[in-house]
Amino acid sequence: GGGGAAVMRMARAIGWADVADALREHLQLCCISLALLLMAAVCPHVPLLNSVGRLPAALIAVAFPLVGVSAALDALVDIADGKINIHVLMALAAFASIFMGNSLEGGLLLAMFNLAHIAEEYFTSKSMYDVRELKENHPEFALLLETSGDESAHFSNLNYAKVPVHDLEVGSHILVRAGEAVPVDGEVYQGSSTITIEHLTGETKPVERTVGDAIPGGARNLEGMMIVKVTKSWEDSTLNRIVQLTEEGQLNKPKLQRWLDEFGEHYSKVVVALSLAVALLGPFLFNWPFFGNSVCRGSIYRGLGLMVAASPCALAVAPLAYATAISSLASKGILLKGGHVLDALSSCQSIAFDKTGTLTTGKLMCKAIEPIHGHLDASNGVDPSCCTPNCESEALAVAAAMEKGTTHPIGRAVLKHSVGRDLPVVAVESFESLPGRGVVATLSGIKARDNENEFAKASIGSVEYISSLYRSYGESEQIKEAVKCSAFGPEFVQAALSVDKKVTLFHFEDEPRTGVCEVIYTLREKAKLRIMMLTGDHESSAQRVAKAVCIEEVHFSLKPEDKLNKVKAVSREGGGGLIMVGDGINDAPALAAATVGIVLAQRASATAVAVADVLLLQDNLCVVPFCIAKARQTTSLVKQSVALALTCIVFAALPSVLGFLPLWLTFRFFSMKEEPFSFA
Repeated sequence: GGGGAAVMRMARAIGWADVADALREHLQLCCISLALLLMAAVCPHVPLLNSVGRLPAALIAVAFPLVGVSAALDALVDIADGKINIHVLMALAAFASIFMGNSLEGGLLLAMFNLAHIAEEYFTSKSMYDVRELKENHPEFALLLETSGDESAHFSNLNYAKVPVHDLEVGSHILVRAGEAVPVDGEVYQGSSTITIEHLTGETKPVERTVGDAIPGGARNLEGMMIVKVTKSWEDSTLNRIVQLTEEGQLNKPKLQRWLDEFGEHYSKVVVALSLAVALLGPFLFNWPFFGNSVCRGSIYRGLGLMVAASPCALAVAPLAYATAISSLASKGILLKGGHVLDALSSCQSIAFDKTGTLTTGKLMCKAIEPIHGHLDASNGVDPSCCTPNCESEALAVAAAMEKGTTHPIGRAVLKHSVGRDLPVVAVESFESLPGRGVVATLSGIKARDNENEFAKASIGSVEYISSLYRSYGESEQIKEAVKCSAFGPEFVQAALSVDKKVTLFHFEDEPRTGVCEVIYTLREKAKLRIMMLTGDHESSAQRVAKAVCIEEVHFSLKPEDKLNKVKAVSREGGGGLIMVGDGINDAPALAAATVGIVLAQRASATAVAVADVLLLQDNLCVVPFCIAKARQTTSLVKQSVALALTCIVFAALPSVLGFLPLWLTFRFFSMKEEPFSFA
């Protein structure tokens, strides 16, 4: 407003504004002021210091301006603009103490308030500063390996060009030498090395990375040389998401904090109005003297006592609790899409986990390939060479061609199983991915069995999806029955491949993550959460993993829309809220619909990361209980502190008005209200 601007012009003209700017955010000076005030407080109780007559007054005279100059200017500008808020109320109460002979308590009030403000600014800006510093030190260019035709990137042919990281495309190959940072998310294509991701996740121990292992953008290569295949563009990379989430986090205040801010502004106006009413109307209504005498405290004294006792200190420093919690989580590689996520986490009563890649390692191993339907049978006197060169090799070649470039665990396992094998050449056309179902393609290298003029059609995906492609009910049931009668049993993860009416079953093994049982136990017994698994896999595979990770409630054979509906249903049934932990494209709808969506950043698809509320930079579920516990601790701390503050206000304000409570004691109540936040 114009009034505030006029005050600022005057303050700048006389140099007041320059001094205030220098003192306002100066942590060292604030600490010095607080130390001097504490020394003044203990002087009467230390014989040696007590002998120096005016030492306390001298200490206060030096300390008070260090925190009072900026507070006075800020309050004056707000008042000139017609604003009465917590900052104004603090300043009025503190400066009123000077006229009441309690300048020590007023100085302590300002010092603690200013210290809380500086601490809040420090914690909320620290992660942003670290991220920006990391981004500035991040390479702007990458060494893109040049290949032609079907030629693969290899150490024996290191022709590369220096290109901007923003121009890197998914599927391209880059060279990362010792001492260099990985510019974008990728996976090791050739070579092995030791990398550090401490600046991303807080994990100090270097980790080994070899062929097939994922590497987040920003990881630093400590030794060796690697060829890295790009899996995410710069816009979707881990490092860029860190920057985006941190910036978004600054704008999204917790719901409780927003309520406190709004309440504090209205509350401050009411307190100031009541204090003025007590000071000005007391002599007329209750025959109190204005300035007091030996018999009765004055109305001005009572009004100031009310103002000090009713100062909503807990409301003023509540953001500090959220800021410290966010900083603590960030140090462990947990990024929130805003402080409001803490409130949401603390309200949740259920948690749902995706299976593959979340509860399990996601690194499947192909254990067997089994023709189950449509292949010619030698026992019937028919030539068994229905596939080229044989059924297993043809199926593996087709599946590898269809899954080339995939990030799905099954696709990666197929490709890894095909490496080093003598397989027929298969080219793929008209490729289409169906999230939650499978992949469909036309094969240009294989002719259709019943029509030499057409190329064969191929589909790979879940058994349910592949069997649904056969219009004949009997044939569909034959496929399902063949799967049930598989020689390898139902314990493995299964995927089916259909090529020109021939169905082949792939069997994979997926191991649970290390330490998952302990995580589940903590969430169930300590956090008291309802725990469930939501997966698109069939029952036998889902139950095997659920038993291994100690989860009793399992929902299997779910399509993406089924997961979404389940999340909505659980949220309606149980109340509170639901946390969804996943990583894939098929998890994105459920992640978006959940009260809080959590993803493992190093494995998650760009879509999953975009809709998630919490990003786990560490490839470790052990931080999930810590995240939930920190959220509950923070919101509980804020609520307790506000409740304690309001209780103290009730018990201190009325006695102050009635003249039973001296002004210095109301400051002691202020200290009590402030105390809980010292543990934030």
